[in-house]
Amino acid sequence: MIDSLKMRFGLLGRNISYSFSKGHFTEKFKDPVFEGYTYENFDIEDINYFTELVKNNPDLRGLNVTIPYKEAILPFLDKLSKKATAIGAVNTIKFTKKGNLKGYNTDYYGFKKSLEPLLQPHHTKALILGTGGAAKGVAFALEELGILYTFVSRENKEKTIRYDLLNATVFENHTIIINSTPLGTSPNTDNFPDIPYEFFTEKHIAYDLIYNPAETVFLKKAKKRGAQTKNGLDMLILQAEKAWRVWNK
Repeated sequence: MIDSLKMRFGLLGRNISYSFSKGHFTEKFKDPVFEGYTYENFDIEDINYFTELVKNNPDLRGLNVTIPYKEAILPFLDKLSKKATAIGAVNTIKFTKKGNLKGYNTDYYGFKKSLEPLLQPHHTKALILGTGGAAKGVAFALEELGILYTFVSRENKEKTIRYDLLNATVFENHTIIINSTPLGTSPNTDNFPDIPYEFFTEKHIAYDLIYNPAETVFLKKAKKRGAQTKNGLDMLILQAEKAWRVWNK
């Protein structure tokens, strides 16, 4: 039996004890209007445990999805929103009244809305460090903003440039540099993407999707060269509230 007064939500991922989402929604649910609402972490070692998780938790109403399952979750869902289909990654799941699982992407929305206030006319091209699910959401947001982008990868792929080919000319032509990799996330705060930081200038935006720590080595190195910097906290807040609207619409 499902308790109609209980509203359970959570975060799906691996090694997610650090997660922003649990703290955000736990604080939100302290409001008496949300009595009976809970948010918890579902930390699974393998995406194939997802089916069992859903079966054992029939009162779930919605999930956020984080690394490394934003793409791996797709085959387990019954439906995708149009934008999640276009992006090819999901970070929000709604449990519908019919018992279906529908995937959405609110990452792109959070990134787009948090980047927009920083943009100036010369910000027309971007480099996206990484090619995972988070990078796909970033790319979709840039397309909506009319900003051209190139992925940076260690492999030769479509629409990508290798890390070892980054030089002064590439940086001059791409004045937005976005770290969508997990490099630098707590507790491994000494890590950072291997790029030529000496080519950052005051014309650049350095955006790191990481929010813990608040200032990564990537951001510190870019700031030393005069770049405008931004971490992922506002993006997370915006995407979380967008997910909340998805679950409740």
